[in-house]
Amino acid sequence: MTDRRDFLKQGIAFVGCSLLDAQAQPAGAVRRREVLVSGKRIKTIDVHAHVAIPEAMALMGMKVAQQPLVMGEDRIRAMDEQGIDMAALSINPYWYKAERDLAQALIKVQNEKLAELCASRSDRFIAFASVALQYPDLAAQQLEEGVKKLGLRGGSVGTAVNSEDLADPKFHPFWAKAEELGCLIFMHPNNGGADFEKRLRGNGGLTNVIGNPLETTIALSHLIFEGTLDRFPGLKICAAHGGGYLPSYAARSDAGCVTFPDRCSKPLRKKPTEYLKQLYYDSIVFTPEGLRHLAAEVGSGQIVMGTDYPFPWEKASVDHILATPGLSDAERSAMLGGTAARLLGIKS
Repeated sequence: MTDRRDFLKQGIAFVGCSLLDAQAQPAGAVRRREVLVSGKRIKTIDVHAHVAIPEAMALMGMKVAQQPLVMGEDRIRAMDEQGIDMAALSINPYWYKAERDLAQALIKVQNEKLAELCASRSDRFIAFASVALQYPDLAAQQLEEGVKKLGLRGGSVGTAVNSEDLADPKFHPFWAKAEELGCLIFMHPNNGGADFEKRLRGNGGLTNVIGNPLETTIALSHLIFEGTLDRFPGLKICAAHGGGYLPSYAARSDAGCVTFPDRCSKPLRKKPTEYLKQLYYDSIVFTPEGLRHLAAEVGSGQIVMGTDYPFPWEKASVDHILATPGLSDAERSAMLGGTAARLLGIKS
């Protein structure tokens, strides 16, 4: 497989397929699928796409387990086949247990390499800055540097940090910086901890299948009920995997404080379900009915397209949105890329 360094060397020579005729394309090239809604060309944007930076992982003595995570020209080919014009790259945190100096060095390498990669193909890639959230003050600095100095479009975080919930006041400096910058924070499950995984062991891969969406459900619920979203009302958070299970059973969150008012000691400014309408969610919910329901619960303008590349959960994210009944052309266009373009500062 082409490694990332080779990709960067070749990247400046790549030309969008729209500029090539069939005869001029190199062997093995795929003509980019153009996505239309009512005859109008739509710029499609994938907000949930993974990548790995081997140089950064090496600082913790780690190697890339899934080689497709290393950027190569196969990524462009897959995007072209699916009809994805741009991808917002993120890296799931593996550094939350690193000491401060190591975490600082690792994130510096990682974010600089992300910025370099995106600069080599600015027409196809942007990225979220990685942050060492176990040190909230450092994470705030890294987010600001990533956005202001390196041109990254936001930040990515896990759903917990060494079993500490993101709603813990210790993380307020990071949330304050994210709100100040007005950038999008992409939240992805990272690890529920040993006890969590013990309950989900056995057949079926439950640590991922139900564990990942459950982690997101817990993280969002704490951000709501602990008042983090009240304290930082300008936060822009995008939750992976359709926000987990929360949007599917959100009314129970409203009913809980009515049924057991003594268990809701922190007053909120609005009903728990109303906070869902200020968050953002990727479209990885698998069925047209799932996407229709998500849109009904949170608003179609809060949903952005995701693929989870290179993990083959959803290979037809574009068609998933196009095939969901009941959506208007404007809603489909927004989900496919319009909302993401606005959040991430991507020009049409």
